[in-house]
Amino acid sequence: MAQFNSASRLRPEAFRVRAEERPGWISADDRLPAVGEPVFCAGGPGVLQAIAGKTGDGSRLLEIRLDDPKAKPFFAAASNVLVAP
Repeated sequence: MAQFNSASRLRPEAFRVRAEERPGWISADDRLPAVGEPVFCAGGPGVLQAIAGKTGDGSRLLEIRLDDPKAKPFFAAASNVLVAP
């Protein structure tokens, strides 16, 4: 029987933002962005909607709305988000 949505098919590196995707941008863990500020995450470009508590790695939890109007807001660790310097 085929398995759908198997976690074994998900690769963690697919969900990590890479600094080379936005040269010159820095981690949101190094400079916390302001609400409404453009950000870049593994899902692509978006806007910071809210700043919540802290994550397991100690960085802030950020609510992001992607530029895609069909995408729902989601949360990401600041350590996995880039912001303009």
